[in-house]
Amino acid sequence: MKRVMLIVSYDGTNYHGWQVQPFAVTVEGVLNQALCSLTGEQIQVIGASRTDAGVHARGNVAVFDTESRIPGEKFSYALNQYLPDDIVIQSSKEVAATFHPRRCDCIKTYEYTVLNRTFPLPEYRNTAFFYYGALDIEKMRIAARAFLGKHDFAGFCSSGAQVQSTVRTVYSLEILHDLKEEILRIRIRGDGFLYNMVRIIAGTLLEVGKGNLRPEDMERIIISRERKEAGPTAPAKGLKLLGVEYL
Repeated sequence: MKRVMLIVSYDGTNYHGWQVQPFAVTVEGVLNQALCSLTGEQIQVIGASRTDAGVHARGNVAVFDTESRIPGEKFSYALNQYLPDDIVIQSSKEVAATFHPRRCDCIKTYEYTVLNRTFPLPEYRNTAFFYYGALDIEKMRIAARAFLGKHDFAGFCSSGAQVQSTVRTVYSLEILHDLKEEILRIRIRGDGFLYNMVRIIAGTLLEVGKGNLRPEDMERIIISRERKEAGPTAPAKGLKLLGVEYL
């Protein structure tokens, strides 16, 4: 028996999120089915991040146990033959039997994409949130500084989360603006994120850009620990998990 790690990229448009659900097509469910077809074993993968419906990933991490004789590094090539075009294994390798993608210390990087122009572009219809109004990028950058460091992010968590602690550490939060492409990217790195936390932070920063909130409001909102004080939850389609780095 060996444990194999997969780096998984996917377009989440056609999936009800990562996690297996009854009567719904999910990324995890498709991976399980493909691995069963490939190996002839009943396999259930364990994912690092259980992304929501419509959320995308460039580098989610999953592991599974198998008795297959296929070398760990060859699983990516073999498994891609069984997967649809919107799920692609970028790499694979054998890891220690004790490695668990959600229990090991790591840094996760997410990116929220906003298409900020007069009219939408069809090519971004599933991968970016379209907003046609003016945004004050500099104010958004000033506001982003308040999120850095270790905070209780209870006010940036949707109801229904089952966690022991709402304290998380944000290592970096960048507002990247491509004037030529009219694309705004909110990129955040942290030791973990609460349910919808990145989308709520994105929605709150967009409220700053629109002028509905001030940069100096961020500290008060964080301290309040009240969800109603923060901005709206930005739509899922703009969110992408860029990668998971294990320490």
